[in-house]
Amino acid sequence: QVQLAESGGGSVQAGGSLRLSCAGFGVTYYSSFCMGWFRQAPGKEREGIAIIYLRDGNIFYADSVNGRFTISEDNAKLFLQMNSLRPEDTAMYYCARHSYAGNCMNRRPKAADFGYWGQGTQVTVSS
Repeated sequence: QVQLAESGGGSVQAGGSLRLSCAGFGVTYYSSFCMGWFRQAPGKEREGIAIIYLRDGNIFYADSVNGRFTISEDNAKLFLQMNSLRPEDTAMYYCARHSYAGNCMNRRPKAADFGYWGQGTQVTVSS
């Protein structure tokens, strides 16, 4: 059973770092699914920022976070290390698992393709 729960959000000044965690992917076949992190700022669409497919190690990063954020996995938990944070990174951050098994990296990840979501954790970056 997949029940996702994020932790690690908070408030930080620009240039600082945070590490988000997500648990609840279950242990059976979890590596067969794309999983990752989305964020949603007020008035904006939910965007995929870091997605991983463990079976072949494929990773997607949105241009806005590439080089600053790192997605990783350990023991069926998902992490997002966020460095050099900027005020524009302020958003609710969600972890998610794709609805269907297989490599989802043939196109830009869309929130509609991910059927399992955590409740979200707020990240606020002040200037």
